[in-house]
Amino acid sequence: MPSEQPFEAPFEDGLGEALRRTGETFAPTDRAALVDAGLTRGRRRVARRRAATVTGSVLALAAVGIGGAYGGGLLGGGQGGGHGETSVAAPDPTPTGPAPTADADLIAILTRLLPGGELKNPSTNTSDTPGYRSVRGVFDDGKGDAEISVGLTRADGTDANQQVTCPDKVFNAYDDCAETELADGSRLMVFQGYEYPDRREDTKNWRAVLLTSDGFLVDASEYNAPAEKGAEISRADPPLNPAQLKTLVTSDAWRAPLNELPTRPSPRPPAGGAPETSADPDGVNTRKTLVSLLPAGLKVTDDGGQEGFGYLVVDDGKGLSYVQVNVQPGMSDDAGALFPGATTLPDGTLLKTTKKAGEKGVGGIKMWTADTLRPDGLRVVISAFNAADQVSPATRGNPALTMKQLTAIATSQKWLTRT
Repeated sequence: MPSEQPFEAPFEDGLGEALRRTGETFAPTDRAALVDAGLTRGRRRVARRRAATVTGSVLALAAVGIGGAYGGGLLGGGQGGGHGETSVAAPDPTPTGPAPTADADLIAILTRLLPGGELKNPSTNTSDTPGYRSVRGVFDDGKGDAEISVGLTRADGTDANQQVTCPDKVFNAYDDCAETELADGSRLMVFQGYEYPDRREDTKNWRAVLLTSDGFLVDASEYNAPAEKGAEISRADPPLNPAQLKTLVTSDAWRAPLNELPTRPSPRPPAGGAPETSADPDGVNTRKTLVSLLPAGLKVTDDGGQEGFGYLVVDDGKGLSYVQVNVQPGMSDDAGALFPGATTLPDGTLLKTTKKAGEKGVGGIKMWTADTLRPDGLRVVISAFNAADQVSPATRGNPALTMKQLTAIATSQKWLTRT
């Protein structure tokens, strides 16, 4: 099943940059309801909760993304995150053990695994995250310079599976994606898409991510330009085809540097006792509640979501319309920032409605939103669009739901009892 998180290009130099990217796109980048203080607060809460249950994984960042997103990859291009281009120190070897893989050796591995051509300006990157190494360079096969990078990390935590799960096309327009389970139990994803899911630039990003059966991730990315961002396209496609990307990440040559990666320490337990748990971690109940509140005459053609978030693509016979809902408890402290000048309903619920253009810069996209905050702190935000998603052309004049219908859904008592 496709990942229900937006899928971004790999992140620069480890967890710090990954969290930055995830902050930009997690709950889906297009989730207007998570803009402003509510988004910040919600992410902090989810991050704290997941940090206690994901055992310190670099991939815990996927929990705060959906969207994405979907969590980003293991590394990215060029100058990101403020980290220097040096090797990540491996644990000191025992007196009788082999020497750790040096930076030059890591570069040599990548060079040897590439097809005929030259790897220019190769470098290895360090990270604040233990158990992470990466190597990159600009590959020249005579058909145009292309950045290529490979990241190595331990895949602690269950969210590692999201790294080898194809993204949801509702949030990320890509050309192809395939998931495969290999004979040894490893999982492989090969993705052919774009650096920017909204296609504001035509830089292609092709990736292969391997999750080994013994708990490592090998993540390779390539572009049809000499840099991930800010460089003109140099060729029609990245240099390695999907089969060659698979060969690159599944090579035994990465085994030695992978085995040298230090184990991450377990996280400290949260203050105040056991971590919070979610009654709806995958958003299924949120989606069921949303479906049950739809007016008659709407056919659901697609759906997805995660904790506290659900989306539907509906069709009333007049064109597809994307609908999303966010459900966030404990938001009372943000009432002043989120609901200035809001209408107060008889039961004390705050209501704010807006009609504006879509947030992805696609001409003609309309976004209608009903945002509510109940006296007990439960925030329900629902938005509808006049398109099947936010990165494709409009499919109709207005969203399939009227503002009155959106308000009725957001204020329904069913949100109080979803389980």
